[in-house]
Amino acid sequence: MATTRTETITVTDGSFAGHLSLPDAGSGPGVLLLQEIFGVNDFLRQKAGDLAALGYVVLAPDVFWRIEPGVELPHDDAGLERGFEVVGRYNTEIDLSTKAADLVAALEHLEALPEVSGGVAVMGYCLGGFLAYLTAAEGEPAACVSYYGSGIADALGLVDSIHCPVLFHFGGRDPYIPNEQIEAVTAAFAGRPDVTVRVEPEAGHAFENLLAPRFAMPEPAARSWAATVEWLAEHLKG
Repeated sequence: MATTRTETITVTDGSFAGHLSLPDAGSGPGVLLLQEIFGVNDFLRQKAGDLAALGYVVLAPDVFWRIEPGVELPHDDAGLERGFEVVGRYNTEIDLSTKAADLVAALEHLEALPEVSGGVAVMGYCLGGFLAYLTAAEGEPAACVSYYGSGIADALGLVDSIHCPVLFHFGGRDPYIPNEQIEAVTAAFAGRPDVTVRVEPEAGHAFENLLAPRFAMPEPAARSWAATVEWLAEHLKG
């Protein structure tokens, strides 16, 4: 099991927590891991542990801290309903520039940790998939992995601000992200050999979250995870 601790990330008007997972070696490249609407819960901590087992230093910041610190929801209907409520507040009460400032602060905090050697990537699921995209545009990560990020197709004006390699994962049967939006993202990055858009044709939303029975799809999840592991190994050096 990975060694973990809580980090405090400071911004101009406050501070917020981040869950840190360290690899057995004690140091390595970094991954800023961004949450679903469920918060920094068992799924995200498990993914942080999985990445730490691969040799990465992983920081999962509490992105909801400005409206409700410490959100950690279960993967049931009540948790989903509550998650939609919290993310609704997050999207209406916190403007994009403030979100970006928090994310870049978390990225820079991770980059500055003594345990981090090599590049730092940003990676996120669902809400975090969009936030990873935003971080890639507003910060300077070495690479980005975005899983089924809702809202990316509505923020393609950020494309020219993204200079790092990006791996997008989408489900071909995602009720929240129509195929037309996936096609728009693909078209926006056409001609960028360092950007890959992967689509699992039979998968819906949040298919890699194997702790959420209504979403989990083990076979697409295994394929997407293998692609992510290869991508990170290619673009992050220890």
